[in-house]
Amino acid sequence: MKTWQLQEAKIHLSEVVRKAISDGPQNSTLHGKPAAVVVSYAAYLKTTARKGPQKSLSKFFESSPLRDIEIDLVRVKELGREEVKL
Repeated sequence: MKTWQLQEAKIHLSEVVRKAISDGPQNSTLHGKPAAVVVSYAAYLKTTARKGPQKSLSKFFESSPLRDIEIDLVRVKELGREEVKL
């Protein structure tokens, strides 16, 4: 990933965008620290695209093949492990 100082990136914005499309993400720094990354629109869509339709959590559980399984939710009243003294 090429790194551009922000001032240089502003002057050469068209080149930064072209390189983001052809070569991949372009990093820019502000006062020597990473500040932003310019990516192609295609890379942005690939990164932010949702994988399939989104369901609410309740709909997810309703459609689970495990929804009819009985679960024993009785809490054990033990105190836990005994402390081991060395």
